[in-house]
Amino acid sequence: MNIGLDMMGGDFAPLEAIKGIKLFRESDENIMLTLFGDEFELNNLIQEYSLNKDNLTIVNTTQVIDMHEHPTKAMREKPDSSIAVGFKYLATEKIDAFISAGNTGAMMVGSLFSIKAIEGVHRPTIGAYMPRENGKLGWLLDAGINSDCKPENLVQFAILGSLFAEQVLNIPTPRVGLINIGEEEGKGNILAQAAYPLLKEESSINFIGNIEGRDIFIDKADVMVCEGFTGNVILKLAESIYPLIKNRGIKDAFFDMFEFEQYGGVPVLGVNKPVIIGHGISEARSFKNMIEITKKMIEKDLVGKIKNRFKA
Repeated sequence: MNIGLDMMGGDFAPLEAIKGIKLFRESDENIMLTLFGDEFELNNLIQEYSLNKDNLTIVNTTQVIDMHEHPTKAMREKPDSSIAVGFKYLATEKIDAFISAGNTGAMMVGSLFSIKAIEGVHRPTIGAYMPRENGKLGWLLDAGINSDCKPENLVQFAILGSLFAEQVLNIPTPRVGLINIGEEEGKGNILAQAAYPLLKEESSINFIGNIEGRDIFIDKADVMVCEGFTGNVILKLAESIYPLIKNRGIKDAFFDMFEFEQYGGVPVLGVNKPVIIGHGISEARSFKNMIEITKKMIEKDLVGKIKNRFKA
């Protein structure tokens, strides 16, 4: 297993990425890690933090795609950036997976044009972890990369999300809910009304019907499906909860689950290789957890299972 990391992406790169690798190495020193970035800077940090260089390879890159650059233009004009070179290695199978906390748009461009969508998947998607009152996690998708969708897109999101929930979150027969403005069949906008019967007919998922906003943080559905506009609004609302609680000095086990760094990144579901995207403000623990979830995806052969499902 060889996992590639973009060491130059994110607000605190490459320092926090190095610290995250050190944390990961405390429990696993055997997995090969390939680091893409400024070789001189990375070697200095590796030495400073006494990081064991066994099973560690550095690929020197001379360019960085900044967070606010236009993704397609940046990928074209910066071929020696840590993201672009990382995707070249992934596409040529020199690494088995690729992680970055850098420019999300560039990561999506790389995913779609370098390793491409799995045959049969119309639109790859990303999800978001939703803490629930019982201490478990739900999985919401799409979380923002598909703002406008067709009904069949939501069905595919449900299939992709169910496979992720089952294989990575260890939820047997995950329950799928369609986020809507009412529980009754026939409620909602045109998209929700058209998606409902398609989800109901899809035999490979455990569809339980509509769920409302008040159901997001309770144990009603394991996979929550919507178009990316709604999903991103829910995600950003959820991300605002932990800072508010922290600023008010409230300590509560449930609200502590809204500290998203503990989950690392989220996978791009529906592409031909494992790709993990982290938050731009990721720190050491987040990088460590990104490596952990990538390792689990590879061990479970999640991409292979998705390919088999869509081939069927």
